[in-house]
Amino acid sequence: MGREDVSACMGLRARILQALKDDSAAAGDECRRATLRLIECAIRDRDVCARGRGQGAGCPDEDVRNVLETLVAQREESAREHDDEGRIEDAIREREEIDIIRSFLPKPLSGKALEIAVKQVVEDLGAKKLADLGRAVTALKERYPGLIEPVSAGKAVRAVLTKAP
Repeated sequence: MGREDVSACMGLRARILQALKDDSAAAGDECRRATLRLIECAIRDRDVCARGRGQGAGCPDEDVRNVLETLVAQREESAREHDDEGRIEDAIREREEIDIIRSFLPKPLSGKALEIAVKQVVEDLGAKKLADLGRAVTALKERYPGLIEPVSAGKAVRAVLTKAP
């Protein structure tokens, strides 16, 4: 007991735990250390829920990514509220936490990579008109979980569909 089993989710979970271990060993940025601890607690909470559902290994990497995305969204909202209330130092701290959390999230597809993914999905679905836009974006999200930003994907799909013969 006391040791985390990272074998079930070697990707994201392992990176977070390693960063926490590295930061604990070295005297470093207190904001980073506190944010990493917060992430670890949120993941452990999700693990408890997963075990309650009968998933003995804890939550999968997809759930860990969802936890991180939720933490980012919460901090963005808090930063806006702090800005509105004139609490600039608190808003800056929230944005620092956002940067730390985002460093563990995969970078969304963009540019040429997004264009190639969109063309492939449109071709595979046989999408030809704008009515297929939602179906194509949904398929993109399923094929590339965590790597698709709906707004940019929607624009890319729309551009491909309007050029289609």
